[in-house]
Amino acid sequence: VQLQASGGGLVQSGGSLRLSCAASGRIVRIDDMGWYRQAPGKERELVATATNGGGTNYADSVKGRFTVSRDNGKKMVYLQMNNLAPDDTAVYYCYAHGLTTLTPTGEFVVDGEDYWGGGTLVTVSS
Repeated sequence: VQLQASGGGLVQSGGSLRLSCAASGRIVRIDDMGWYRQAPGKERELVATATNGGGTNYADSVKGRFTVSRDNGKKMVYLQMNNLAPDDTAVYYCYAHGLTTLTPTGEFVVDGEDYWGGGTLVTVSS
């Protein structure tokens, strides 16, 4: 299982970016997908997550500005970020949890591991 995030870059304060993350592997279902971020000198923190059924969860700091969405068929998760501020500068990591995978022998396996993408840098200038 691999997660590949993309879409980061440099943007001015008040601007927008859209992050994308694709999961690959013998994946049948992903319970939770979303985004965390880590700013320089700080711990990794939740940004937003979305369940397979469409439920969402946001950090208070991004509510009303960021929108998380999924395409379950494509095993993708997106993060639309609007009205960006310098405090949003961080490496953004794609996250997945609760995967159901299909083994080469045809068995469905559900695991409780956390999977992380390699991260994409978002820099917001003032």
